[in-house]
Parts: sequence; structure tokens; C-alpha cells
Amino acid sequence: MDNRAIGRRVRYWRTRRNLSRAQLANRCDRSVSWLDKIESGERNLLRVPMLERVASALEIPVAALTEDAVAERSSQCLDAVEVQALRTALGSYDTLLGGRMSRDPNLARLRAQVDHACAAWLSSRFTVIGRVLPDLMRDAQAAVRTLDGEPRLEATRHLVMTYRLTSSTLLKFEDTDVAWLAADRAITLATESEDTICLARATRSVARAMTQFGQLRAAIDVLIAMADRMEPDLAGDHELMSLYGMLLLAAEIAAASDGDASTALDLHERADAVAHTLGPRYAHRTTAFGVTNVALHRLAALVRLHEGAAALAHARTIPADAIARLPQERKANYLLDLAEAHRQTGNNQDAGRVLLHADRTAPEEVRCRPVARQLLEQLLEQPDASPTPQLRQLARRIGLPA
Repeated sequence: MDNRAIGRRVRYWRTRRNLSRAQLANRCDRSVSWLDKIESGERNLLRVPMLERVASALEIPVAALTEDAVAERSSQCLDAVEVQALRTALGSYDTLLGGRMSRDPNLARLRAQVDHACAAWLSSRFTVIGRVLPDLMRDAQAAVRTLDGEPRLEATRHLVMTYRLTSSTLLKFEDTDVAWLAADRAITLATESEDTICLARATRSVARAMTQFGQLRAAIDVLIAMADRMEPDLAGDHELMSLYGMLLLAAEIAAASDGDASTALDLHERADAVAHTLGPRYAHRTTAFGVTNVALHRLAALVRLHEGAAALAHARTIPADAIARLPQERKANYLLDLAEAHRQTGNNQDAGRVLLHADRTAPEEVRCRPVARQLLEQLLEQPDASPTPQLRQLARRIGLPA
């Protein structure tokens, strides 16, 4: 084992767990200077009992420090400790019950925290999101509790966005129970606020959770109801138009998942009309709503309708330069849908090639999400499968036999 590699991993996990050097040293019953030497590689960590103590203090398996493949895989995926931290933050009522706050509400700081979390989401950096959301949630809850008037409304919007990011992140990894809890928190707060922006964001979160639980028709109904409610107020408001469009796109995906091709197409056409009103190069800063994202959702809908050939034909109409301008999260999901379309039509080599492209674009989307793992398993299990060395290497990185 390489002392320096282990030291780098100890430092990485200490930072990821938001531990100071003193805190980790104390957990290991050692001095800060001892930890400094471990992290720098000056001192080895070869004795098994001490390795186990450090790993336990960091709440990771020993292999995450000692084995290259496990270290790489675990560093790229949201883990159980971070999911539990989100669950704990969602279940905390300290600020709501008047508990002591760690610091006074600061809207500028809160705004910067939310912007950072949104940027991490759009970059598909879910380990960053898992690290920042619990504290962000508590800070936003405290701000909502203590502020009044317009400042309270801004804090409420930040908290709803935080709940939405939490729910959306967990849905990607199919941790549906906690995702549902976050979505429920969002819709409860949004309903109390009576703010259209909050309600639109929260409705999409609740509907996505419903979709994951198989409540497809209910999800479609709630999304369309919210969109209809917003329609009279759209007139030139780009923020509301973008949120309205995203409601329609979420309903399109739910309809396609329910096998309702006609409704899915109708919703697509409505969203496309809104996107074209905003302009051919418009893309919302947090949702990427615009003409290209609408086109990507149509591809996703066709895949869910198991119309692989139609999905591939549609994909050929989307300009490559328009896709290149999208954030990583959108590009990676487009590539996963495109790979699935190739698989549905029996083009397994092309499916594998596109999946590798998705991995290069956003590794956390491919190496950590169950949907990508399932797609790779299906490609490897084909009777005539002849995966490339690169695809086999990806399988090993994910932890699949190859």
C-alpha cells in the first residue's frame, strides 16, 4: 500500500465528512501532528487495527483507503452516511420549535449557498451536494423562522429549492422514501407561502416522487393543475414561463411512463411552444428550460414509450452544438436515454459507445445511479455481447463482474 495514496484518501474523506484535523485526530485518539504525518504520507498506516480505527472514524470501509477500485468508486458516489445526514436534517425541528441557531440568518450567504448547490447539481457533482445540503437546510429553516416580509419570502424560496435539490438528488439514486419526505416538506412550505415560484418548484418535486412510486396519473394531474393555475400570470415573465414549461415536461415524462403517448405528445407541444417564445438560445439558469431541453425530454419520453427507433430519429434532429451548451447533468441524461434507445433497437455496440461517452461527461451519473448500472448489466448480459475493453473497465469500476 502506498502511504501517500492512503494519506490523500484520509484527507479527502476528512474533508468530505466536514471534520477538522483536530476532530478526526480526537476520534482516532491520536494527536493532530500524527494525523498530519498520515495525511502527508510521512507516516504509514499499515497496522490493521489502526487502519480500522481511522476508517471507522471516517465511517467508510477499510477498502476505501487501501484498494484503488473501491477508493475510486466510493469517492464518486453519495454514500449512506450522507443520505442519513439528509434524513436527519429533514427530520430536525430544532429551528421550527425555537431551538438555538448556530448563526444569525444572512440572506446573501444563504443565496450563495443555494447557488453553489445548484451549480453542483448542474455539474452532476452529487458528492458535493450531499456534503452541503444538510447545513444549507438548517440555515434556510432558521432564516424562514426568524425573518419577516420580503426577506422571509426570499428565505422560503431558498428553502423550497433546497428541499427540491434534496428530493431530486435522492430520486436519482432511488432512495425514494427520503426523497418523498423532502418533496413533502417543500409542498407544505410552498402551500403556506402561497408563492407561485415556490408552488411550481415544490409541485414538480412531489410529482417526480409520485412518478417514482408509480402514481403516474396522480402526478400528471397535479402537474397540469399547477400549470393551469400559473397560465394567467405568465405574460412575459421568463422565470414563471420556465417553471411552467418544466411542469409540462415533467407531466410529459409521467404520461410516457404510463404508456399514454397522446398525452405525452400534447404536453411536449405545449412546452415546445413556450420554449420557442423564450427564444432559440434561451436556457434557464437552474432548470436549463429552453428549446434544447424540451427536445431532450421528447427523447426521454419516446424511450419510456419503448419507441427506440423513433427516439433515435428524434435525436438526429437535435443540433450537436445546442447539446454542447447544456450543463453536464442534462448532457449525461440525454446520453443515458440515447444509449437506452440504441439498446431497444438492438444496437448494443452503439449503446455501449454512448454509455462510455456519458461516463466521460459526468462519471457520477453513470457509476453511481441504478439506472445506468441496470443498462450496463443488460448490455453485458446480451447473448451476443462482445463488450469493448473500455466497457469492461467501466463495469469493474461500477463493481460489476466483467
